Amino acid sequence: MNIQEAIDTLNNLDPDNIGSWPFIVKIVIWIGAMLLAGVLVFQLQLKNSLADLQTKQNEEVGLLQEFEKKAFKAANLEILKKQMREMEDSFGALVKQLPSDTEVPELLEDISQLGIDSGLEFDSIVLGNERVVEFYAELPIQISVKGPYHSLGGFISGVASLPRIVTLHDLTISPVSEEVSGGMLSMSITAKTYRYNDEEA
Repeated sequence: MNIQEAIDTLNNLDPDNIGSWPFIVKIVIWIGAMLLAGVLVFQLQLKNSLADLQTKQNEEVGLLQEFEKKAFKAANLEILKKQMREMEDSFGALVKQLPSDTEVPELLEDISQLGIDSGLEFDSIVLGNERVVEFYAELPIQISVKGPYHSLGGFISGVASLPRIVTLHDLTISPVSEEVSGGMLSMSITAKTYRYNDEEA
């Protein structure tokens, strides 16, 4: 059957007598109807269901990951509690290194003694304004001294080694005077000490 014969056959089809149509035409129409029905079912029913299925699958993956994390924590609960106790003990030990208000004069005395032992001459020791930061308060101490280079180094090392927490900042060193012999230097440094903020606790 050529194309022209096929066209003539389609033009001569009697819609009132479908039973007389050629078998091949019936097959084509049946396949077309099935495809149309499949497309309609997919668009109207399955498309939304597949989207919902994908959403649920994604939720399932998230829930499984969350379950694994919680199961891991539950399995290691005792270890985590032990680590928490150790951290609390370490924190308590650090807090004990923070001086109280009454210990600041003692700290100044320690710094002064370190300077004297190192062979330094103090120009000034000035307390700055205390600054409260979360659970602790920070107190800057501006120190100005004169002495040989190695004495300055020993003094800095001694201050850093104090049992209380003291940090050193803004170090500047300059010659005292060109006329002065012996390598005398002038040093300005800010030592910051800290105390536990009882009001925050």
